[in-house]
Amino acid sequence: MAATGVLAEILDGDVYKYYADGEWKKSTSGKSVSIINPTTRKPQYKVQACSQEEVNKVMDSAKSAQKSWAKTPLWKRAELLHKAAAILKEHKAAIAECLVKEIAKPAKDAVTEVVRSGDLVSYCAEEGVRILGEGKFLVSDSFPGNERTKYCLTSKIPLGVILAIPPFNYPVNLAVSKIAPALIAGNSIVLKPPTQGAVAALHMVHCFHLAGFPKGLISCVTGKGSEIGDFLTMHPGVNCISFTGGDTGIAISKKAGMIPLQMELGGKDACIVLEDADLDLVAANIIKGGFSYSGQRCTAVKVVLVIESVADALVEKVNAKVAKLSVGAPEDDSDITPVVSESSANFIEGLVNDAKQKGATFCQEYKREGNLIWPLLLDNVRPDMRIAWEEPFGPVLPVIRINSVEEGIHHCNASNFGLQGCVFTKDINKAMLISDAMESGTIQINSAPARGPDHFPFQGIKDSGIGSQGITNSINMMTKIKTTVINLPSPSYTMG
Repeated sequence: MAATGVLAEILDGDVYKYYADGEWKKSTSGKSVSIINPTTRKPQYKVQACSQEEVNKVMDSAKSAQKSWAKTPLWKRAELLHKAAAILKEHKAAIAECLVKEIAKPAKDAVTEVVRSGDLVSYCAEEGVRILGEGKFLVSDSFPGNERTKYCLTSKIPLGVILAIPPFNYPVNLAVSKIAPALIAGNSIVLKPPTQGAVAALHMVHCFHLAGFPKGLISCVTGKGSEIGDFLTMHPGVNCISFTGGDTGIAISKKAGMIPLQMELGGKDACIVLEDADLDLVAANIIKGGFSYSGQRCTAVKVVLVIESVADALVEKVNAKVAKLSVGAPEDDSDITPVVSESSANFIEGLVNDAKQKGATFCQEYKREGNLIWPLLLDNVRPDMRIAWEEPFGPVLPVIRINSVEEGIHHCNASNFGLQGCVFTKDINKAMLISDAMESGTIQINSAPARGPDHFPFQGIKDSGIGSQGITNSINMMTKIKTTVINLPSPSYTMG
């Protein structure tokens, strides 16, 4: 078990506790949820199966703690966040071990995620002091027909209780990307981690616990989505939902009611390659963008749209790099590790079989052992194949040959997704025109799609989500404007 030393208090026997009221607790349900190791396909950890009654208590505590926290000086909020960031980095090894065992993230990438998360928390503390320390002053005579009789003061105040739901692939980083902005802005946080990744998230929350945040301000509830999922997202105590994941987010948005939503729901990120592109650069970015963490990233390259005249050369270069990718266990820092679950592997295999039946060119032999799928490049993919439109979330990448840039833009925009995309060309004018035409939240020029650095805006359109992430945007979204108007005597009144 990863729980040793100071982290051991979060473990009861072989079941990890949930966190509420500043304490680690066992659920009164007496039930637990197993977490399956993607590599061994055997149970690795267990977490508490919290009840709806426990969720109600958590919400009450969060609401009460938030009112006091909102009155805490901004500098002190920042101070505690810096402390949490330092503790998070101190415990990077234990948290990274959980990421390796829960989600089969390569060991070196697991450590990087934890360190990056600490940096995010610290940056957020500094940015929050700057953003929230400023207000606005308006005078009434700037609007036609008004005298200078009203002074308006505006400031940002917290929304209340933020419900944070991160995905399995970055259960620490995408959790703190929600937690840190919420806390610096004066909100309380209720975290519902994904099942795969829950133990890493609990370890991360323990770092905030050790930093000394007030009781009830931060909570982490674990359990089955069927039991507490809808109950959480529809709870009247929630004032904002920040969710990263898949189709579940669309269902949440329809049920959540009139509260702010921050939703990132995946993508089918298109890579458009022009005739003049540096094909060595393109190939390197396709490998990085399409196959890192076995393609289990919302910003992974999901479809390559390449001009026919350079397609053969590009495919040859990509194939040469695919052949060098190591395949195996995350503990060995393999490039390609098992996908998160058997159901995910089965879904990916379904897309591969559909492409095979419809005549796609297999650049490598399709190979699978359990949840481990070898990297596969599919050439000559056509729009009638599922892989051309659906998000595999695995190490399988389709190549569609196009005869014009317009054809590539049309395919990109015909997708129901619109998260990120990229274009490779040496002509910056063409790149900007194509970027403007592509209906995606972010377009990378001469680089693979990526979320980050973490202070950059990050958003999708269409079924890829609503709202914008990134540290500054998240702080702004988790606050609202409070206005105070000072009414002055009429200008006709003169001081004696």
